[in-house]
Amino acid sequence: MKIFRQLIFIILIGFSTTYYAQKSDLGAWYMYFGNNKISKKLNFHNEIQYRNFDGIGDLEQLLIRTGIGYDLTENNNNVLLGYGFILSQPYVQGEKTENIEHRIFQQFITKQKFGRFNIQHRYRLEERFLQYDFRMRFRYYLGFNIPVTNKEMLPKTLYLSAYNEIFLHLDSPVFDRNRVYGALGFVINKNMRIEAGYMNQIQENKNRGQVQIGFYNNIPFTKN
Repeated sequence: MKIFRQLIFIILIGFSTTYYAQKSDLGAWYMYFGNNKISKKLNFHNEIQYRNFDGIGDLEQLLIRTGIGYDLTENNNNVLLGYGFILSQPYVQGEKTENIEHRIFQQFITKQKFGRFNIQHRYRLEERFLQYDFRMRFRYYLGFNIPVTNKEMLPKTLYLSAYNEIFLHLDSPVFDRNRVYGALGFVINKNMRIEAGYMNQIQENKNRGQVQIGFYNNIPFTKN
């Protein structure tokens, strides 16, 4: 029963913050990330993000990403080729609009471990096919997972998560946005974990907060 109490505690943190978001300028993102082994070297990335202007109901963006990755070394140094579909519904002069973007991306992820610090570097290049434009963008992500109730990221472990990600255009203006994130997470088992946290985004000299609830699934499709 202890595992369920800890899991419910994390979810309640996210939903209580989301309730506050409905009364402020905060947005809310609900995210699913899958990274599933399909062979010893290959992995299948699958991702859905449902982003709202408020707690729920006022869609800001629906993002679906998928891709195939290859480990250059055992369970590390992963190169991936992927595709993303992005449906955005921003407000323009008070009116709800709709934009669709198709995106191809290439990325490299490398992981390091220092004591309790599990560190991830992600380098991503995106080719963005917008409705009336084409742009290329580079992203660098530096993330940390730090177990709290165990020395390792074992099942039933509470952990802290944080990242910073910068987005840069390959043309002018170069700076696109920056994201800073902090969260509390729970390792459900060796293949699943959940996080609830807060992300602040700087874009066009404006700060905007996002409540985030994320579920991570690494169940392999192969026994190897």
